[in-house]
Amino acid sequence: MSKLAEYNGPILEIDKLSISFFTRLREIPAVMDFSAKVMPGEALGLVGESGCGKSTVALGVMQDLGVNGKVVGGSIKFKGRDLSAMSAEELRDIRGNEIAMIYQEPMASLNPAMKIGKQLTEVPMIHEGVSKEEAYRRALEVVTDVKLPDAERILNSYPHQLSGGQQQRIVIAMALMSKPSLLILDEPTTALDVTVEAAVVELVKNLGKKYGTSMLFISHNLGLILETCDRLCVMYSGEAVERGSIEDVFDKMQHPYTQALFRSIPLPGADKNARPLVAIPGNFPLPHERPHGCNFGPRCDYFKEGYCDQGFIPMAPVEGDARHESRCLRFRDIDWDAPIVAKETTEKGKIGNVVLKVDHLMKYYQVAANALFGSSGNMKVVKANETLTFEARESETLAIVGESGCGKSTFAKVLMGLETATDGKILLGNTEIQDIPIEDRDTQTVSSVQMVFQNPFDTLNPSMTVGRQIIRALEVFGIGANDTERRERMLKLLDLVKLPRAFADRMPRQLSGGQKQRVGIARAFAGDAKIVVADEPVSALDVSVQAAVTDLLMEIQRENKTTLLFISHDLSIVRYLSDRVMVMYLGHVVEMGTTDQVFAPPYHPYTEALLSAVPIADTSIVKEHIVLDGDIPSAMNPPPGCPFQTRCRWKTEVAGGLCDKEVPSIRYLEDGHQIKCHLPDEILAKMTPVIKLAAE
Repeated sequence: MSKLAEYNGPILEIDKLSISFFTRLREIPAVMDFSAKVMPGEALGLVGESGCGKSTVALGVMQDLGVNGKVVGGSIKFKGRDLSAMSAEELRDIRGNEIAMIYQEPMASLNPAMKIGKQLTEVPMIHEGVSKEEAYRRALEVVTDVKLPDAERILNSYPHQLSGGQQQRIVIAMALMSKPSLLILDEPTTALDVTVEAAVVELVKNLGKKYGTSMLFISHNLGLILETCDRLCVMYSGEAVERGSIEDVFDKMQHPYTQALFRSIPLPGADKNARPLVAIPGNFPLPHERPHGCNFGPRCDYFKEGYCDQGFIPMAPVEGDARHESRCLRFRDIDWDAPIVAKETTEKGKIGNVVLKVDHLMKYYQVAANALFGSSGNMKVVKANETLTFEARESETLAIVGESGCGKSTFAKVLMGLETATDGKILLGNTEIQDIPIEDRDTQTVSSVQMVFQNPFDTLNPSMTVGRQIIRALEVFGIGANDTERRERMLKLLDLVKLPRAFADRMPRQLSGGQKQRVGIARAFAGDAKIVVADEPVSALDVSVQAAVTDLLMEIQRENKTTLLFISHDLSIVRYLSDRVMVMYLGHVVEMGTTDQVFAPPYHPYTEALLSAVPIADTSIVKEHIVLDGDIPSAMNPPPGCPFQTRCRWKTEVAGGLCDKEVPSIRYLEDGHQIKCHLPDEILAKMTPVIKLAAE
């Protein structure tokens, strides 16, 4: 029986909460005047950019703010009891038993030296004093509940023997072992593939219903919040700026920051040329540099001097909607239905000649069958890339999509010369480069193919100024006759990526994530690159920064006629900016075509599942619900026949067990659209759109 049966009031009630962190220099207010309420069985979403205080609120609820953090105002009540008034023993009893938290990185919650079964059975044995046998029975039940196959084998495994998605499910199972009243999820799916994310989200929703658990779901992904929560609280710079039901906030938003967030994400209908995204101007304020009055004022389109910058601004109720509130003095004056003042629309860059040709490229690795323990016995072949064939043209954006382990990054490494090909050809212009490692490539080739990496924090030298890092690239590419010329070129590159020239003398630690990524882009374009491989370049950035960086890449592409190979698992951004899309699965290209072709039926069954898994922050969109069973198979031990057959819902439509026996050959539909699938034409013709408007 759920613990909720005993209590009918709010499970969590946060009232005018203020949290500060104390350093030797100053008090840093992290959360101010924050209020929220979670009722029994309700899911509350907490959204906002990095640094807005979402996780601090969660840690405040867990009473785990460390030695420097302190609640300096307001209260946090759990089932009517003030958490700050509880003894250490009472808190220990509540944590993990009545309030459980799931963190962003599953391995942070798992002991690498302890089997999964022992870690799970510990929870009820410690909190409830149940027997080992009863704890094991419960562990089997929750592992089955989180849809992991062969529960006994999983319980007997160590964390490193499970995939990321499986580890995250185990952490969810651990949190549910004591059937908590409140579950706090802090970005629980950020590190997961979109298909695994869809399965985990579905799981959390169903388990919330089954156990009657209330949830506080922290995310920066508005689409995910739409799919999982009943109510929403938008945070900006330590404050709640808007609260209400999902429908109220999504369809009748009443705060400029909420509106600005929605305008910076690529919803269906956005177009990089006709309807570009609108990035939020300026930067997020540091906690000790917040402006007077409204924190969002300096970045707000509706800011009124002498009015919005005076004194404290309280939350105010929005007329007509129960529990809908906004922290804005002007929300009643704003025309929320006014059309977006479009940025100037741009001409689509004319796609030119072929600059890159990949022909039957293969990349295999040989590893020991028992590689984990360094066995020198039997060798196995890992087929990371299987016969990739495609062309990329001048000024074109070709998106490469697929789950982790599908071969996207392996292909990028071969193209960059970090690996050499096993077979096939890569032609850069008229030069074959597949067998030339990067150290043997001439300067022209190296500068022609450059890369923007996923994590801007790892790609800059922390001990070198921003300007020096760009000048270093210019020296390597042999650009500029002397230091003066190179410095001038470096300053022009900073102009190109819209960074102030003063940043040349800054160290990387003084830059935000979005600013670091711009430095990475400036460095990639230092040698007038013909081809830029962008490997998940915006996935580590906030949505408002994503819009600015994406827009920047498009603008530089138009000016320089660059070919952009955009590697991503985020199909919303792919739909927005790509001209063509290549879908990969387990080393194979399973579908390729223009963006319109790939996003409309007929689809490859894998593309169909990918589209269904994308969370879309739009209440007018209805999606067909397809959740893939199981994880992507290992490239060391791929399934026979079609690589996707172990997870395909259409497999029964193919006669004679062909999917189990033969790898499908490439089929050409119309206008260059190609699919690698055994499905007969009449079945493909019956496919319906996965994503459609509710009115359709």
